[in-house]
This record gives sequence, structure tokens and C-alpha cells, in this order.
Amino acid sequence: MQNHEIEAAWHYHNGTKHPNGMLLNRFHVYHPSHRPTPYKIYKNVSQIDIPLDKTPIGISALDAISTEYIDSNITPDLDALGRILYFSSGITKKIKFQGLGEMDFRAASCTGALYHIEIYLVCSDIAGLDAGVYHFDPKHMKLDTIRLGDFRKCVSHSTTEESFTSQAPAILIFTDVFARNSIKYQSREYRHAFWDSGTILANTLAITSAHKIPSKIITGFVDSQMCQLLGLDISKEAPIAIVPLGQTGQNMPICPPMEEINIDAVSSDYEIEYPEINAMHESSCLLTETEVKSWRHQITLERKQPTRLIPLGKNITVQESLENTIIRRGSTRKFSLESITFDQLSTILNHTTSKINTDFTSAESLSDIYIIVNAVDGLESGSYYFVKEKNSLEQLRKGNFRHASGNLGLDQDLPYDASVTIFFMVNLDKILEQFGNRGYRVAQLDAAITGGKMYLASYALGLGATGLTFYDDLVTNFFSPHAENKETMFLIAIGKKEKST
Repeated sequence: MQNHEIEAAWHYHNGTKHPNGMLLNRFHVYHPSHRPTPYKIYKNVSQIDIPLDKTPIGISALDAISTEYIDSNITPDLDALGRILYFSSGITKKIKFQGLGEMDFRAASCTGALYHIEIYLVCSDIAGLDAGVYHFDPKHMKLDTIRLGDFRKCVSHSTTEESFTSQAPAILIFTDVFARNSIKYQSREYRHAFWDSGTILANTLAITSAHKIPSKIITGFVDSQMCQLLGLDISKEAPIAIVPLGQTGQNMPICPPMEEINIDAVSSDYEIEYPEINAMHESSCLLTETEVKSWRHQITLERKQPTRLIPLGKNITVQESLENTIIRRGSTRKFSLESITFDQLSTILNHTTSKINTDFTSAESLSDIYIIVNAVDGLESGSYYFVKEKNSLEQLRKGNFRHASGNLGLDQDLPYDASVTIFFMVNLDKILEQFGNRGYRVAQLDAAITGGKMYLASYALGLGATGLTFYDDLVTNFFSPHAENKETMFLIAIGKKEKST
């Protein structure tokens, strides 16, 4: 099926809606004891130790998530790559659970703590590391050697010589292991592929910013070429995004011969397949360089003209380092009913909704932000729309919507107890019309990256945050008529964490 045949995206999206999507089995049960090993394990490959220095370098979390360095010519060495990989997806804490033993938790949020996103590195000769293709092993902080030689040109060629990618000394490739997450979430896993890679990418962008290393998110590439380079079976593990790091100003050498990879690797303990995931991914693949080139262009979405505007409050200055914020971060399990301040909410919105350097938009985010305010000092309870260009909130309805907030968030306590619930919504019709089925990928990813930034901003301010799933159509209905014809991509709840006793 071709990318422009967008019935595939609608079939998948509607079929994976809660509560009664036809692609979901409502009687499905997952038990944490069945949790797959959350690591890809390569057997009999040479490994390279990654140096790790967690010492903060003096950049605050709020500055790191709101600043980009696009024109810097800094080239990352192995020490910098180690920090980028660790603060993106490394193990930041270990927690013991009764009956389940000790679990490793990573730097970024992941649905179900199933950690199904893998990271690969393609690089030239850099300080401390030979040119090659490597896999990041977060369990042991090592690089698994997949290929030796400079294969960056293969990545660049796959993106049709995208300018940023063509000048990068190091390139990260993010992939999704389907079965590691679908064991719990069934066919809805393909949404999670972009939610969870998005929250990781928020960390990646922040830590590269802290090091003043330019980076860009590339989503337009020939999928099969990336699978060949990494030795992936696309029916089980698929490339999601490419992130070039640094700029050299030098032409890349021609790729070495692409020999078949014969390395024994285990990606998941379970091989349960959901054909709907494979069908959605295949329908959004770009097959040729020509298709990639014609795909990559900007979309402009029409915005409703706001009525009553409430300007955001003052930004709060917090000096906590990005590194300490990432290490402290975790998905909040219980919110108190206490209020946050309007200045805290304003600081989160101001520092997380700036433009992201991607190949699918050169302007503002694709997402519209809708908010249910349950408890914010200085802001009336009700529903709101964030008017980015006016740096203001538009009040849609006033009232106490705690019960609605809990209901929309899959009838859970977290969105009921939170101070605010923030919904990322898009006009999916227009995005699919512009980008084809691959627009489904970028719409999910765009929302999740901003959501990941909100995680970091919330923790930097001493608050808690957690990502949640939702009843799709009920969210649209709740925010309509303003959100008419919009679909929900991501939901995050923010508030004060309940103090442990």
C-alpha cells in the first residue's frame, strides 16, 4: 500500500481508539510478571565501553529545553556521546517491587516501563571511537559493534541528502521493537512507538542543547535502507527517527560495501504479532529517494480566531541542572489535590512550546494544546486553549471539570487529582492530506516531544507529571465546538506529587 492511500491511517487510528476500537480485544489481560526483557541483546559481538560523567555542566533544565544550537560547529566526542545516550535512555534508578524483583528505570518516560525504543549510532572517526555502526546497550553502558567503517553516506542518501544529515559526524537512529510493547497494549502499540520515542527525543534535544551540539529530527527517509544498514527485520523492529548530531562542513566519503549482517540478537522474549501494527507501518513507509524528496515539505494549519485572551504569567527562574532533573524525573504515581501557580503553568508552556528543529515543519508545532485546569492559583477552573502566537490562554468554558478530567484520562485517579491535564490535538485530516500515512507518525511524534519537554519542565519546577492514555472521541467532544474535527495525540497530567508518609 502506498503512503498516499490514507484510508490505512484512518483504519488504524479509529480501530485503536478507546474504549471499543475494533482492532483492540477488550478482554486482553497483561500481567507484569510477563514483562519482556527491556533490552536488545547482541551475542558474540565486540563491545566498547562508553565513558560516563554525570556531573552537571552548568545549564539549567529550563534553558536546555527551550534553546537550540543549529549553527554551532561543535563535533561530539565519545565522552559527549556517552552523556547524550545516557541522559536520553540510560538507567537512572532501580526500584524493587514485591513479587517482581528489581526493575531498571530509564531517563525518559515509557508506556508500561516496557522500554521498546532502541538507539543506534552511525559515525565517522571521532575522538575515542572508530567509524562504524553501533547499538547502544544501556544495561552495561556499552556500544555493540554492528559494522566498522563510515556508513554515514548511506543514512544521508536515504534522506535524499538532507542538508543537516549530510554534514553530521554522528547520527542517532531510533527504532521500535513492536512485540516488547504490544504484549500489554496490543495494536495501540504503534501510537506508543512515537509517544515513547518522543519523550526520549525531548531528552536528547535538551542534552545536545546543553552541550551546544546542533541536532535535528529527521522523519523522512527510505525505511528499507535503514533496515538494511542496521540489520533489522522490519516486521519486528522498525526505524522511527534519525537525529544527526554536529556539523563538520566536510563531504562524506562513499559508503563501504553493504554486506549482510549475520549477528545473533534477541529483541524481545515474546514474538506475538499484531498484523495491524505491521500494516500501519508498511503503509507509512517511503519506498524511494524520489518519494522522500517530494514528501518533505511544510504544512500550514488554520487556527481558529481566539475570543477572550488571558496573557500568561511570569516565568519562574529555576537553576536546577538538566542532568539532575533527568535523574530525578519519574512518572508520578499519585498527585495531591493541591494547586500549582499560574506562573508555574506559564513557565511550562513558555519553555516547552518553542519550535522544534525537524524536517516536517519549519514553523510552529503541528499540535494544538487544550487544557483542563483543576487547581491553578490565579487561573479560574475550566477548559482552555493555548494560543501560542499570542502567548495567552483562551477560556473555552468555566467550571469544575475534575470528574471530566478523570473520565477523559481513561477513568483514572491521576488526571482527576492533577492540577492540570494537557491534551495535544491535531486536525489529522489536513496532516494526512499533506504527508500521507507518514503524517500519522509525525503528528504523534511532534506531540510527544513537547509532552516530554513538559515532563522535564515540571520536574525542574519541583512538580510531578505523568503521561496517560485517553478516550479519544470523548476528548474531542469535550473540547468541541473548538476542537471539532481534531484527534488527540498525547495527554500529560501535571500537579504536585503527594508526599510519601
